Amino acid sequence: MELSSVGKVILGFLSREDLSGYDIKLRVDDSTRFFWAASYGQIYPELKRLEEEGLIKGTDIPQGGRARRVYRITEAGREVLTSWIMDTGSTVELRHEGLLKVFFADALDSTDNQVAVLEAMAEVHRRQVRELELVAGKKSEGELACNPETIAEDHPGMPAFVLRFGLDFHRWVVGWCEREIESAREAERVTGGTGV
Repeated sequence: MELSSVGKVILGFLSREDLSGYDIKLRVDDSTRFFWAASYGQIYPELKRLEEEGLIKGTDIPQGGRARRVYRITEAGREVLTSWIMDTGSTVELRHEGLLKVFFADALDSTDNQVAVLEAMAEVHRRQVRELELVAGKKSEGELACNPETIAEDHPGMPAFVLRFGLDFHRWVVGWCEREIESAREAERVTGGTGV
């Protein structure tokens, strides 16, 4: 069976614990949204489809005045998840609007405007670094509770590897933007201000 992009997320989280659709969305917002997002509008139809295919089982649990549906992964679901994880084929699709803007920034009338696009992109990634540092845990503003290089000690398991990847990736993009800003400024100096 071919898993949808959201089905992969759902089975992955359900392999760890039983969750409602709402709980799954909370987990996504706290973790995978940095690299693999899913909305309520995607999660609930996929929960229904996965249940119809026997990959998960839902149970209504009374909560207040209404029932809350909690899902657990079935053995068939665990087999499909394992098969997907162990499949050696993976795709990489980078949809980065900031990079698309940089690609077309030669349509702008000045180096200052082109540099502004790069600066805006760098700022987006600086914000992502700050958010991931919060995920890693902070003692106080600006001070990580754990060193990003040793996150696994405080946050054991494979998610720590992904957290380090995210921190490294976003820091690399900030550095790349800063280098390209300098390159654009150097090109402007060399051409006498005629743009890049």
